[in-house]
Amino acid sequence: MNITRHRALTAGAAAVSAALSIAIGVRLSCYGVPLSLLLACCLSCVATFSSLLFRVIGAWSTTTHRCTQAGCDFRVSLSGTNSAESRRWQEIAAQHPHRTH
Repeated sequence: MNITRHRALTAGAAAVSAALSIAIGVRLSCYGVPLSLLLACCLSCVATFSSLLFRVIGAWSTTTHRCTQAGCDFRVSLSGTNSAESRRWQEIAAQHPHRTH
């Protein structure tokens, strides 16, 4: 994933998190919730939604190569690499010295 797309997704995730938190804050304010509690709730919602969306973006932009031998838990996770670098790590994962149990 290129840097421009990653920045756009990150900015979008932050905007969506803020919009959802504001919507929750507006709904809570209709019930007479004090301002300090509204602020605490909105900020916690921003943090939670942002964390979730940033993890989704990170998982979407990460490639994981695993060892092909049964029972081996060796793996390599990459992000921001080109296809040649990804292929090189795929070969390393397939040819690493396997642990014997």
